[in-house]
Amino acid sequence: MTAEDEKKKMEEEVVAVVDNDDAADDNDDADDDDEDAAAAAAAVDGGTADGDDGATTTIKKKKRKKKKKKKKKATAGGSEEGAIAAANNGNLTIKVPCTRPPHLGLDKETAYIDYSVKHGQTFPIPTIPVRTLFKDSSIGYPIGEIQNHLLESCYYRINSDETRQSERLQQDLYGKVRWGAEVHRQVRNYAQSLCKPGILLTDLCTKLENKNRELVEESGLERGVGFPTGCSINHVAAHYTPNVGDTTCLQYDDVMKIDFGVQIDGRIIDSAYTVYFNPKYDPLVEAVKMATNEGIKVSGIDVRLCDIGEAIQEVMESYEIELNNKTYPIKCCRNLNGHSIGQYQIHAGKSVPIVKDSGCDPSIKMEENEIYAIETFGSTGRGYVIEDGECSHYMKNFDAPRVPLRMLSSKKLLGHINKTFGTLAFCRRWLERIDGGSAHIHNMGGNTGQQTKYMGALKNLCDVGIVQAYPPLCDVKGSYTAQYEHTIMMRPTCKEVVSRGDDY
Repeated sequence: MTAEDEKKKMEEEVVAVVDNDDAADDNDDADDDDEDAAAAAAAVDGGTADGDDGATTTIKKKKRKKKKKKKKKATAGGSEEGAIAAANNGNLTIKVPCTRPPHLGLDKETAYIDYSVKHGQTFPIPTIPVRTLFKDSSIGYPIGEIQNHLLESCYYRINSDETRQSERLQQDLYGKVRWGAEVHRQVRNYAQSLCKPGILLTDLCTKLENKNRELVEESGLERGVGFPTGCSINHVAAHYTPNVGDTTCLQYDDVMKIDFGVQIDGRIIDSAYTVYFNPKYDPLVEAVKMATNEGIKVSGIDVRLCDIGEAIQEVMESYEIELNNKTYPIKCCRNLNGHSIGQYQIHAGKSVPIVKDSGCDPSIKMEENEIYAIETFGSTGRGYVIEDGECSHYMKNFDAPRVPLRMLSSKKLLGHINKTFGTLAFCRRWLERIDGGSAHIHNMGGNTGQQTKYMGALKNLCDVGIVQAYPPLCDVKGSYTAQYEHTIMMRPTCKEVVSRGDDY
């Protein structure tokens, strides 16, 4: 064999090494691959020192090409954003969040209203359904904040084969809950960009809910909005959303609670935060935020619900606030609670108190695989709310009695509620939409679904116990209230704060 033939043979061997490296597992070390290629190239250079150096040039080119490929793979696998971009074949534009919210109430260091651009979402208006962003991703929907169960009796759970196997059997449920949580994060980031002094609350809620339906790809009861958007202001703590014709605007000195939900197959994500502009309310909002985080921290499997309330109250009432040269203690709204969440059931039976002496049965504990909304309310008033004002929230009772209805209009309205909302909460504004609350169900075959002259029928359904009215809950006028809330899962090995985000 001539020297030229040997040179060609060794060239082919080097090319084979590079090709084999390209087909190797992505987890192999890139430096080792480069060293193998370099060693092979050195062997060729050494065996052909007296000949034409064209082969050496070819080998070096292939080596440089190999290094470039490895660099790209390292970038794609090195972060969640890169993995998503690679999974979608580069069709998504990945960016770094950089736009701060126009209001207070969120984390000052990590809150960005363009949070979702790191997943390839459009900005300033998100238009890509969340399922599309993650459909080709091998990592699935983002996992929430993981915290350990604190009770000593639960320490074994983190490494137990039994609890791990139990979690594997729940992956379908976890996927739906995380999907809904990611929709909630992206929708609320969009809503945060809208919260500016002067905006009509009707416009705010309508835009938020429409974006919620768009990003979750609303499909009737299969998935959609979990409950009406609460935008309670100042002394109104909860259950206020504007009815049609309401012209209330957000003001600079207002303290507004944004509370909305997303549901996937009846698995509801319930999370809330407080919006304000005047920094004088910082102590109030900080107290409620820290109390909520404390409630989440002490929650866990086998934890007594009354103990959670005691921990929340201790943190909340350690704060005070000065308004107009007068100091106010910050109090828990003692007759408001967190709650367990069931499938298509926002209040599933267990209440999580936010004060020590709530009358909660000491024997009631959190259990494995339950889902809870941990929420706290702080007030500068008396710390006790009453029903007051025009009602907007309604919900069919989960165990509604079978009552014969004599009014034809009541039968018609109940049929609409069953078909459109089931046992999920709804509001009057939705009934008066052209699609009656669901474009997927009613914008077919010329049936708009819009309800008219329904108030008598709605009152009749409430009177017989089929539907429950939820009027606004208010503290004393002139006071200010704040709220924070997260949804958590009691996983067998840990607890997952699924609605946690960079904002709060």
